[in-house]
Amino acid sequence: MQGKKVYSEKLFSNFQLSQRVPKTNFYRRLKEVLNLSFLYNETKKYYGSCGQKSIDPVVFYKICLVGYLENIISDRKLIEHCTMRLDILYFLGFDIDEELPWHSTLSRTRQLFPESLFEEVFENVLAMCVEKGMVSGHTQAIDSAPVKANASMDSLELKVPKEKLDEYIRKARYLSRPDRKAKHNKASKTQQTVTASNRELKELESRTRNWQKTQDQRPGAGNKGAKYTSNKTHYSPTDPDARISVKPGKARKLNYNSNICVDTAHHVITDIKAYHADLKDSQYLQDVCQRLKPRLQSQGLLWSTVLADTGFSSGENYAYLEKTNLVSYIPPHGTYKGGPEGFTYIEDGDYWLCRNNKKVTFRKITVEYGKNNNRKRLYLTRASDCKNCPYKPDCAGKAPEKRIAITIYKEEYERAIKRIKSKRGKYLKTKRQSTVEPVLGTLTQFLGLRKLNTRGIENANKCMHMSAVAYNLKKLLKFEQ
Repeated sequence: MQGKKVYSEKLFSNFQLSQRVPKTNFYRRLKEVLNLSFLYNETKKYYGSCGQKSIDPVVFYKICLVGYLENIISDRKLIEHCTMRLDILYFLGFDIDEELPWHSTLSRTRQLFPESLFEEVFENVLAMCVEKGMVSGHTQAIDSAPVKANASMDSLELKVPKEKLDEYIRKARYLSRPDRKAKHNKASKTQQTVTASNRELKELESRTRNWQKTQDQRPGAGNKGAKYTSNKTHYSPTDPDARISVKPGKARKLNYNSNICVDTAHHVITDIKAYHADLKDSQYLQDVCQRLKPRLQSQGLLWSTVLADTGFSSGENYAYLEKTNLVSYIPPHGTYKGGPEGFTYIEDGDYWLCRNNKKVTFRKITVEYGKNNNRKRLYLTRASDCKNCPYKPDCAGKAPEKRIAITIYKEEYERAIKRIKSKRGKYLKTKRQSTVEPVLGTLTQFLGLRKLNTRGIENANKCMHMSAVAYNLKKLLKFEQ
């Protein structure tokens, strides 16, 4: 006989979440594993002794954690989502008739707690992974990816409102589309003034002209604020810490760089931090090492091997890693050639021998001023040696003598190249690609890092630490199955 269900709401009912949530449910298992009770003592100093009670700090962190586990960026949507899920309510310790905190409470509490507290939560979860034997420690893979900032390119302001460059860019930019002004300018006076040299501004003007001729048809070039902007001439008044960055074939955006370190044993994240998007990867590698090495040592782990891509290579980094007893497998940048073609380096006398058997002797160490202030060893021939040389047109050209400028870290580069070309180096390259790159993709696509919902680099760090916590906890629960 056909059945027909008729709903009639009861006035009283006997209902327990613990009976409705299965024992195999993810959030039930997470509730049994995750202990954040240490937060009560850590956060006590941030509250007063009178007034209304604020949100429970453990509940706050759990709600934030759910947001990254469910890939929900908006605090408002996060609260709505939590109210509809029985397993999440059970994880948070709320009954079905209890109201969750207001969404704006999450934002205010996130501002209240310092960045160090979020890092402490991350380290607490990392210690849980180490205790389960998921972290070997000896080999760490490092990589970075841009994360979209919570700021619009349309709100950019010029740093040089009275310069010639300003007039040129304003003519070239989208004058028919009015800029969207920010309500409050959060940038300091230093951030609002141009810091680039005249040479850098002229180079920028040249690149802008080139963009007009060759780049207008590229993907994303028609977007508002996608062209004719640079960190040297523009800043964001809504999020001054965000920086303009671009990938080949994509439009310019305001981003942060998310740098992560992943252990190669079970792909556990051991370090994560936000950096300005206008920095090169090689510029913060040493900072990563200085933070990660003592963290692993405190867990009783010995770090010995570093894996990274070409973006992290530099002579200074190779020398630093050797000094700190870390073996690096980082391919050198394509700009390093090892010396001019057809010349032989004589180590005993510290000179180069050309094809005509003439010496190119060392003269001095020069400095190329810029972001890295590269130091190079300068070698020169005598003008008399090159005067009647048959190879001079192809070798020195119109210059009176041959000039060779080679980095002072040549030996470090050569040792790095030898390691990369070895059998172990080729194996570790595939190991790095299969370790850290999928982790970055997971964070940015599935764990709430496709776009930040906060402003400022400190708050960006808070978001990235919570996303890494969510990732490590999912790894931990899967490992225990």
